[in-house]
Order: sequence, then structure tokens, then C-alpha cells
Amino acid sequence: MATKPTPTVVLVHGAFADAGSWTGVVAELQNHGIPVVAPANPLRGLASDAAYIASVASQIDGPVVLVGHSYGGALITVAGTAENVVGLVYVAAYALEEGESLGELQGRFPLSALVSNLKQATYPVEGAEPAVEVTIEAEAFPAIFAADVPASVTKVLAVTQRALAAGAFEETASAAAWRTKPSWALVAGADQAINPEVERFGATRAGATIVEIEGASHAIAVSQPKAVAELILDAVRATS
Repeated sequence: MATKPTPTVVLVHGAFADAGSWTGVVAELQNHGIPVVAPANPLRGLASDAAYIASVASQIDGPVVLVGHSYGGALITVAGTAENVVGLVYVAAYALEEGESLGELQGRFPLSALVSNLKQATYPVEGAEPAVEVTIEAEAFPAIFAADVPASVTKVLAVTQRALAAGAFEETASAAAWRTKPSWALVAGADQAINPEVERFGATRAGATIVEIEGASHAIAVSQPKAVAELILDAVRATS
């Protein structure tokens, strides 16, 4: 009996982070012989970012499991409609419904500490007025984003943040790939960036296989890469 090829895992980072946040997870997956790609997420808007991730996935030979952290979850929800995507993994992430925005999903639940600790700046847009982007206030970053990560590491993470275009919170998802693709979700029980209820609600609505880790911060891929990789491996095994 022929076996299906092993999917390539595409790791999509979220706002206020970069692809380096997946370093520990990449190492774990590579130790298991899993092909991995961790692209740079543009963080400029839901539709354009999702189109970029879909393009990355569709240019990979063979099946793909998309993994999204935080805002990256919203992107894989849309990009996951790419033909060769066979599974979705949400890591402390937003799982949107078609026609729903990040702001709408968050608005169903008490807001996290993140919302009152965002710092605004602007960036140039060709042929238009400058647009607004947000980062987390550096002094609030450790408690909100990475409470279970050593202080020496969070100091670095706080100043290497990548800003998210503020408009991304209002854009609506053009599709919900979890309606036709199997999904898995890891809920970070002590997340201060996304209310864990938001993660739980989206994952349950998507019919995802859910794992919850009590005491885990939003930066669970940094603090607990083995646990994150284990869930991804479950998805890879189930789709191979």
C-alpha cells in the first residue's frame, strides 16, 4: 500500500515577532526528519499577508501543513484554502470565521492586557497617507507576551518586535479553510496577549483537536517548543 508523502510544515509567525520565534520548534521538527519552512510574515494586512502565505505554500512540491501563531492563525485560516494544504495548526492563535475580523472575534470576550499597551507609529504608503502600525510597549512586553521566558531573552524580543499594520484588526477573512481541512489547536492557558477564551472559542468552532497548556504564555513556541512541535507532529502524522 502506497503511503502519502510527508507534508512540509510552514510556520507562520504572528505580530510583534519574527520567524526566529520558531527556532526551537524548527529544531524539534528537523530532528524528526520533517521538512520545514518559516517565512517572514509581512504583517501589512490580512488579505495581502494571507495571499503571500498562500503563495509560499502553493510553490512547495507536495502537501503542506500550515501552522499559525497568534495573528498567523488568521492568515492560515485564509491561506489554507490553497490546494496542497492538508492541515492547519493554531498555536495561541486566532481562528476566524469567513467574514469575521480580529476585532470582532476579540470583541466577544473581555479584552486582554495587550490592547491597552500598544504603541502607535506610522509607516509610508506609496501614493497614500502614512498608515498606522502598532507594537507592544517595551516595558509591558515581558508580562504580556512572554511571561514564562527568561528575562534576558524577553529584553531582546521586546526590542526586535515587528510592527503590525493597525488596519489588520478590521479586515475580514475571505475564507475559513478549517471548514474543509482538519485542524489542531494549542491554547496557551496564561496568555495575556490573546484572551485564552478567544483561542478556545475559535478552535472549538473550527472542530479542531485541542491541547491546552496551563501556565503557558503567548510566546509558547519560545518557552515550550517541544509541546508545540508535538502537536504539529500529530497533524503531520494524521495527514501523511
